This record gives sequence, structure tokens and C-alpha cells, in this order.
Amino acid sequence: MSDKTSVPRRRSRFGLYIVPALVLVAAVAWSGFWFYAASQVGVQADAWRAQEAKAGRVYDCGKRSVAGYPFRLEIRCADPSVMLVSQTASPQTSFVARLAEILVVAQIYDPRLVIAEFKGPATLGEHGASPSLSIDWSKGRSSVVGLPAVPQRASLVFDDLAVDRIGGATAVPLARVGHVELHGRQVEGPTPDSPAVETVLQISNGTLQDVHPLLTQPFNADIHARLNGLKDLSPKPWPDRFRELQAAGGSVEIMQSRIEQGDVLSVAAGTLRLNAQGRIEGELQMTVAGLERIIPALGIDKMLDDGVPQSTLDRVAPGVKSQDLSNLLGALDRAIPGLGKVIKQNANAGITAGINSLGTEAMLEGKKARSFPLRFADGAVFLGPLKVAQIPPLF
Repeated sequence: MSDKTSVPRRRSRFGLYIVPALVLVAAVAWSGFWFYAASQVGVQADAWRAQEAKAGRVYDCGKRSVAGYPFRLEIRCADPSVMLVSQTASPQTSFVARLAEILVVAQIYDPRLVIAEFKGPATLGEHGASPSLSIDWSKGRSSVVGLPAVPQRASLVFDDLAVDRIGGATAVPLARVGHVELHGRQVEGPTPDSPAVETVLQISNGTLQDVHPLLTQPFNADIHARLNGLKDLSPKPWPDRFRELQAAGGSVEIMQSRIEQGDVLSVAAGTLRLNAQGRIEGELQMTVAGLERIIPALGIDKMLDDGVPQSTLDRVAPGVKSQDLSNLLGALDRAIPGLGKVIKQNANAGITAGINSLGTEAMLEGKKARSFPLRFADGAVFLGPLKVAQIPPLF
């Protein structure tokens, strides 16, 4: 019997190279796709800029670069600027805003979601003139879903926002906000060709120095509103948008508004519209806890002490002449010394009583409150009988 020596069969090594080869092919294909997408950034950006320019917003980028390989697109724009043309009721006025840097990030597999980070400070001023405002923040970011078409929803968030008036010897503080968020999304309107937009504005620890005395103390705000009457969502100058809304009978529905400032708490809801002159009309039903603290902030007694300038008196008592009121108080003091002073000291109490007589008692989050209408008539804002503000026309 003869011995047979078995020779092992040599296995093919072809299979060992299949997986690495496929990985290499996929990597090359993915790299080609990424670099192609990166090359399209400039094309898409230029198309978007052209679209925005038609709406009066002219964007520019001092230096643009693209990074983020392999799974992201990171577009960095240094020294960006935007010129705002025909965005106010005065079409001949244009503004220029500049900031340090914008970083835009999109995932290569979901380019419709775009996240941006903003690096301050930013400046704002009239075109051809020195900047008049400086805006800074510790963190600024936004997200948009739906680009490059009309966005479906968008968010804008800033921390430690500071706005100052510049141009003089020193900067003058205008606004300070610890945290602010603005969210917006498309929703169904009354008809398919009439979209609506819902917005939410949240402000934490905010102060405004040049708007109204009531806003100089820190406040928190949470406002939910709905914009109705849009014909479309294509980019266009804001005055044109407001005219379009007015012609279509559009409105802003304040679905919920809550503002808290120390011991004062107010909630409001109602509907506002624009008249043919571009001024706000409408009414908000307000409920306020701590109303007695608001009236002194209007400064009625100080107005009387300072002689009541007509421009100031017009805000709180339309139709009353400053000279007549001053003469009356002087005559009272001459007839009965001290009577005019008593009237001044009790002005706030009398006006508070007047507003209380118009409203109704209510409870707000466990606090005693008053409910009354806040009226908007041809841009004027009336708190009970008092004209507390005048809003300029929007077109």
C-alpha cells in the first residue's frame, strides 16, 4: 500500500482585497462628492445674494473659505456686510451693517439645515456716514431649515446682547439683554395661497434705555404671535411687505404675551392691523398686576414739576396745552398757597384711579390685578385715557 501525500489547496487571496478596495472606492467617491458640493457653495451663495438684493438687502463677504471635510460644509465669511436699501418708511435712506465673522455649517447629508454662528462686534449706520450703533454679544447663532428655497422655520439666539450709540466721546448704552430668542415657522393660512407665520420672542433680563421709562428696568418677556394675510414668502423690502399686508387686510394676532418686571406682571392678547397710512390700529386686552407701580414710571408728577413741555404733555394728555396747565397751577398757588403743589403730588394717584375706574378687577397668577384695553389708534398707544407712546408709520 503506497502512501499518498496530500498537498493543501492554495486559497485565493482575492477576497482579502475586496473590502479594502470597496472602502477605497467609497472614500474616493465620497471625496469627489464633498469637493463637488464645496465647489457649489459659491454658486448657491451668489444665487442667494442676487435674490436678496432684489429685496433691498445687499450682502458682501470680504473673504470666504470652505472646510469641514469629510462630513460637513463649513463656510467661513470674514468681514461680512449687508446694505439695507428701502427697508424703512423713508425709501431714500439706506443702512450698512458690518460684523467680524460668520461661520455657516451644514451637514453634507442634510444641506437643508443650516446653522450659523456670528462673531461680534457689529456696527450699523447710514450708508456713506460713520456707524451710529455698536452691537456686541458673547454668543450669537441661528438655524434655518428649508434653504435654498423659502425657509420652513428659523431661529435666532443671542446671549449678553449689548447695543450702544456711538459717534460721540463715549458710547451711550441703549439696550442690554441677558438672553434673547426669536423663532419663526410657516403654518397653514386661511387659504392655500395665503401662508401664515407663527413667531415666538423670548427676552430674559432685558432693558431699553431710549424707548420708554417703563423699559429702563430689567424685564422678562414671552410673546407668541401669528402673522396673517401674506401673499407669499418671497424676499422683498419690508415697506412693500407691510403695504401688501395692509391691502390684503392682514393682521398680527398676539396669541399670548407675558411680561414680568419686578413686582409688575402683565399678560395681553389681541389683534393689530395697519391702516392706509401705515400706522398701527387695534386693541390688546391686558391684565396687569402691580398697576400702581406703572403709573409713577410714566413720570406724571415730574412732568408737572418741570413745567410740562408740550411735546411731553401730548403723550399723556392729548389736547391739553402746556401753557394753560402751567398758568392754572400757578393761579392755584397764588390763590391758595401750596394747592398747586398738592395737585402735582397727587397727579399719579388721580390717574391711577382713572384707569382703575375703566378696568375690572381680576386675578393674575395669584395676584390682584386689573383688566383693561390697550388701544392703538393711528399709531398712538393709549393706556386707558393716557397716550403713552407714538409709533411711527411702517410704510
